[in-house]
Amino acid sequence: MPTALPETMRAVEISEHGAPDVLKPVERPLPEARHGEVVIRVAYAGVNRPDALQRAGAYAPPKGASDLPGLEASGEIVAIGAGVTGVSLGDRVCALLPGGGYADYVATPAAHCLPIPKGLGLKEAACLPETCFTVWSNVVTRGGLTAGERFLVHGGSSGIGTTAIQLASALGARVYATAGSDDKCAACVGLGAEVAINYRDEDFVEILKADGGANLILDMVGGDYIPRNIRALADDGRLVHIAFLQGPKAELNFAQIMARRLTVTGSTLRPQSDLAKARIARDLAEAVWPLIEAGKLRPVMDSTFPLAEAAAAHARMEGSTHIGKIVLEVGGES
Repeated sequence: MPTALPETMRAVEISEHGAPDVLKPVERPLPEARHGEVVIRVAYAGVNRPDALQRAGAYAPPKGASDLPGLEASGEIVAIGAGVTGVSLGDRVCALLPGGGYADYVATPAAHCLPIPKGLGLKEAACLPETCFTVWSNVVTRGGLTAGERFLVHGGSSGIGTTAIQLASALGARVYATAGSDDKCAACVGLGAEVAINYRDEDFVEILKADGGANLILDMVGGDYIPRNIRALADDGRLVHIAFLQGPKAELNFAQIMARRLTVTGSTLRPQSDLAKARIARDLAEAVWPLIEAGKLRPVMDSTFPLAEAAAAHARMEGSTHIGKIVLEVGGES
């Protein structure tokens, strides 16, 4: 018989909008598995930029989602709602979440769960969903990256960047990355980047133009990078935005976009439909999980913090000194 679940759980909530110290440990009732959902006993939860945006009041959760931060986690399925197929009680999974990962238990659509790849533990697996869903849907599905193309990713040492470098390399692309220190650039090269550009010392526009321009750019910076990205693209190139750390506004010459047949697009993951996310999960199971199990793509781990120290984890992420993913240890390995 299944083990009885407690009535309450530990969680970290956003007590008010503001700096990392507004993240406070609390006790909450356990979530319930609605139709199509499962409840996961969380082992580890990934820490991501959207969590910090939500904490600051700039990224509200979708209607019906938990108000707790946390968009990815790993752990064990302990409850299953009506209409769920394909998973069982006791399955160890990692999952994309609508929110609520900073807690002992979280509910999420069953179709957004993926098995733990062979060779990975629960800690590493907690780093996969948010970055893999984002990179696959924007670099491959939306961006159309193919073998032999020149691909530039900004923030190459971030969780998104380290995943994008490895995936693009595995697909046969020529990978360029920007980062803010020589150590971060060295990490990018170690993951498969052909060229790593220290943006404090070098101009990525001139480097890409000298090599023929980028066929695809994945940008999370925005601001004055937007027109610079346009200049760095090859004719028929594609620019995909996933975030705007320096703001979403820029002045562009659309005549250049027309004359050079450029595509400017982008997406955010959290507001997309459950069906759209389920389709991405299927793509990952078919195309990316085999790469992980073959050792061609692995999450790059920066640091681990206890759940109660989520504020410190956010402070480290926002300090931008990390390389790879930051995770919260909730229940740990089991």
